[in-house]
Amino acid sequence: MTTTGGRPDRVARGSVAEWVFDARGCHPNPYTDVVVSAEFCGPGGQVCSIEGFFDGQRFRVRFSPDEVGPWHVKVCSRPHDDGLCLEAAFEVLPGTSGPARVAPGTGWGFTDARGRPLFVLGDTAYHLFGMAHCGADVGAYLRRRREQGFDLVRVRVPVSPFHPPNGHNDWQARSCWPWGGSPQYPLFDRFDAAWFATVDQVVAEASRIGIGLELIVEGWGTEFPFNARGTFTAEWEDLWLRHLVARYDAWDSVWIWTLMNEYEFYPDGVARYDRVADLWALRMARRLKQLAPHGKAVAVHNGPAGPPFAERFAVDPGAVDAVMVQSWGSHDAHEGWLATGLETRIGELLDGWQGSALLSEYGYERNPALPLNLPLHEFCDVEHTRRGAWRGAMSGLGVVHGFDNTWGPFLNLQDDQEGVAALVHLARFFREHVDFHRLRPAPGLVAGPRAEEGRSALAMRDCADGTVVLYLPVGGSVRLTGLGTATAAVRGYDPCTGVLSEPRVQACDLPFGAAVGAGDDLRDHVLLITPG
Repeated sequence: MTTTGGRPDRVARGSVAEWVFDARGCHPNPYTDVVVSAEFCGPGGQVCSIEGFFDGQRFRVRFSPDEVGPWHVKVCSRPHDDGLCLEAAFEVLPGTSGPARVAPGTGWGFTDARGRPLFVLGDTAYHLFGMAHCGADVGAYLRRRREQGFDLVRVRVPVSPFHPPNGHNDWQARSCWPWGGSPQYPLFDRFDAAWFATVDQVVAEASRIGIGLELIVEGWGTEFPFNARGTFTAEWEDLWLRHLVARYDAWDSVWIWTLMNEYEFYPDGVARYDRVADLWALRMARRLKQLAPHGKAVAVHNGPAGPPFAERFAVDPGAVDAVMVQSWGSHDAHEGWLATGLETRIGELLDGWQGSALLSEYGYERNPALPLNLPLHEFCDVEHTRRGAWRGAMSGLGVVHGFDNTWGPFLNLQDDQEGVAALVHLARFFREHVDFHRLRPAPGLVAGPRAEEGRSALAMRDCADGTVVLYLPVGGSVRLTGLGTATAAVRGYDPCTGVLSEPRVQACDLPFGAAVGAGDDLRDHVLLITPG
């Protein structure tokens, strides 16, 4: 979508309308000494409020109207400044774009701007803004991902220049510090105008391309300034949040606000679950919703594996909309290729959860041509990428993965790793060959004793028409029970190539498998079974 700047009188629905102001009074620090507030009244009587922000030179208010018809805006400032006040009418014209929405209890928990079920496929490029700030062509990367069928990219607003044990950002050719001053002498009461101008450009480019962003508000709790709450006080944290929301909530490319990456590391930066982190997340979620009028999802991203999120947020179940689930499954030398246990851990984390969720981190596919800066990546190969994605999808979740090429210290946005194709095949299956939003995990369909963990078949069923999807992580065959018919049409889908076979009719009292009676070939297979 385009941005309409200055004092717009006509705006397309779903676009970013922008009002620009020059202060007439003297404000020594415009970031803290002035609050600009805007109230929008729509044709249906709805009232939306959002703050403005100072961009280093001028004040701006950004808003995206969601209803066609006549609107009215009133802008005022505290303290009063004639240059920062306005009352005006504007007309909203028809438009088609808009962000994805959370829809808990509907489909798999997300819809597109038109309310249609959305199977989310995403990538992770934490430092995309920093890479752009240092001259990388991030637009080409975003366009390629969109053409491949990706919907979403996870991006952190603040850049971490180092990830232990030895992940330095060797590509970083200029400072990516988003505040005033420097990490050594921080000025949290102001923001770096050049940095945010770059973020503006990338967010706008993502909007033009039509790809969503998950904006991560705070980095790991292990890094500065988020591990220094005596310096980065609650007042500076709130100023940071207000600036981000005012600046980016209106963009349709912003799908999700995630409060912190691995949020449990707050407040002392130690990798363990801490109840105070839940209370922080609930407070921050409510504050963000108070500030943000556009209805974007507010999410958390976990590090430690327990307890279940329904238990964590039971005291205020409506504050957090979505969980960005991190669970890697096995990633050791023996079973890394299997991603064993991933679906089990997903089930444990989401037990009783009534919100939406995505599998948002299950390892980073290793690129052997790059240094092993994070040992955890060593055995995350393409087999782990593919099987982990299918385990997530068979749990009823959209999938967001990550690759060494786009992870933290590395800057290789032009080349794809092998697992990208596997994710594309996964998304095509669920988007083109089944009504994915009606599928639900159905472990009861698998008859007899289950195989050992990691090798057990995973089943999903469409309760409306009886369609069954069966994932066999290591090939072989399995008996199903309760299909309700004597025969079924069976098609095989190759998750490595994306080829769907012609249907064959099979008696339901026989084992279902890609290689019945031929033994275990250790290749994974997908079966699409239509009873009757």
